[in-house]
Amino acid sequence: MKASAADLWQEYVDLISAAVTCRPEVLEGLACLRAAAWTIGVITNGAGDIQRAKLAGTGLDDLVHGVAASSDLEIRKLDRRLFELGAIRCGVSLTDGGWMVGDNPTGDIGGGHQAGLRTIWLRGRPWPDDLPAAHHVVDDVTDAITILLAETE
Repeated sequence: MKASAADLWQEYVDLISAAVTCRPEVLEGLACLRAAAWTIGVITNGAGDIQRAKLAGTGLDDLVHGVAASSDLEIRKLDRRLFELGAIRCGVSLTDGGWMVGDNPTGDIGGGHQAGLRTIWLRGRPWPDDLPAAHHVVDDVTDAITILLAETE
């Protein structure tokens, strides 16, 4: 029997989600942010079903308030509308302010700036010369969580 395209896609989604993990200290850090009344959202340029499956597979889905994937609106970061959708899905507004943490200088940090957010860049990719600097630069997401937790004190 030949598998349908939908079945093959679901098998692919399942395999991708089974292949990802999240370090316990990241899960603990996000739980601390939630306990400190932070609203946590995910804005991603990935396919929504894959990204949501990865969040579920890692346990991150229990720690985030909302998810906006580029496939939801057929737009990509750095488009402000994707950030607006993420805020709406978290029950907040971009006018409330907030932070964008990410590893992509243009999409995450540039997009965060355009959305009016403060930014933390997870160093790794080359930084474009024409992009304004991030508010903070870290080597690990746990360092970003530490910065955010200090904001609540």
